[in-house]
Amino acid sequence: MNPHFNPIPWVLMLLIPILLTGSAATAQAQKSKSPTNKPPKVVVEAVVKKSIKTGHRSVGTVMPIRKTTVGSAVDGRVLQHNVNQGDPVKKGQILAQLRTASLQIELRAAKAEIELRKQELAELENGSRPEEITEARAKFSAADVFRSNATAKHKRAVALFSKNAINQVDLDDARERFDAAHQAYLAAQAMLKRIEVGPRSEQIAQAQARLELQKARTAQIEDRITKYTITAPFSGFIAREHTEVGAWISQGDAIVEIIELDEVEVHAHVPAKHAVHLQRDVKVRVEFPELPNQIFTGRVERVVPTANVQSRTFPVNIRVQNRIQNSRPMLMAGMLAAVDLPTGQVRNCTLVPKDALVLNGASRSVFVVDPTSSSRSGTRNSRGSAEQGTVRSVPVQLGIADGSLIQVLGLGKNDQLVVVRGNERLKAADSISFTRPNRSATRPNPPKTSR
Repeated sequence: MNPHFNPIPWVLMLLIPILLTGSAATAQAQKSKSPTNKPPKVVVEAVVKKSIKTGHRSVGTVMPIRKTTVGSAVDGRVLQHNVNQGDPVKKGQILAQLRTASLQIELRAAKAEIELRKQELAELENGSRPEEITEARAKFSAADVFRSNATAKHKRAVALFSKNAINQVDLDDARERFDAAHQAYLAAQAMLKRIEVGPRSEQIAQAQARLELQKARTAQIEDRITKYTITAPFSGFIAREHTEVGAWISQGDAIVEIIELDEVEVHAHVPAKHAVHLQRDVKVRVEFPELPNQIFTGRVERVVPTANVQSRTFPVNIRVQNRIQNSRPMLMAGMLAAVDLPTGQVRNCTLVPKDALVLNGASRSVFVVDPTSSSRSGTRNSRGSAEQGTVRSVPVQLGIADGSLIQVLGLGKNDQLVVVRGNERLKAADSISFTRPNRSATRPNPPKTSR
């Protein structure tokens, strides 16, 4: 053998094809095991053809459902001011606290007076103590003995006087001692009866009245103290501040202004020819230029039957449920609103569920489903059978709202199905697996915060 011959390179050359073949087989096995890309699952609903009134667009302004200026019921100095403009507040939350040091002192004294009156009443209701009764009986016994002794001495004095053994002065002294002893006896007897019977009902009633009077005085002080604590009358947002810590305010002065925005009212002015066709509780579509990706549905709260003399328009108030996100309302007072009122002629219109709309700035579109007839799946779920298909993005224009449906313009005659769940992740020409809702059950239609 050649001493300079090295067999290692030749061994490597023989092993490389084997290693490459094994790697390819492993990759092929892993590829065969990897899951195939499944089409996304969505829920679709049918496009609705319905005769409804066409719309008239009006412009309105968002107003709070309630607005109030919270004032002070008393005079005082602001000790605490707990809220700032724009802060959300809850009903009963403390907005400001006035100084109440002197009132707290009065309150403590009044409560101490209540305890005193309670003890006086308890003393009368408990009656006489056994020791007092024993003492009264002892005094009565002593008075009885003193009277008996005075009676006997008086009788002897009378007998002696009849025999001229004593003079008139001695007889008068004996009679006076007898009368005094008798009166002391009667007084001891009355005191014993009084102590044994206990206090009179009138005394107990007077003590009860004094206690109730003191309780009323205390409640009056507590009520005055509560007036020094200014609280929110309802949940809402602070629209304006009118005072600061250390300021002196008088009775009736404003503290803050609160607006309620859980619901809002859109105030629109509608011409008479449209206002006469409006009815209460009719659902309408409301859009806001500041929120291009949101669509709201409101209801006509009232049509004010008094026109503006100059413009000849009637005020129409539309109630809209607001959406609060991160303690901030989406709809704020003063925003501009566009309202489509169903006041036009009755026409056959195309409507889709509100959830089918895809909003992107000022553009509106829906995903129309083109089913694949040859790819029906046997898979079943609670909504129906799964089917296959593709989607198309179709731009639409919006019209009148009719309950949970909205009129759209731009769909073709063959556009029968639209995606209502899962459309936020779709793109045009995507393959999908879709199900139709079970018509025997009511279709759930929860509000979407993204619409």
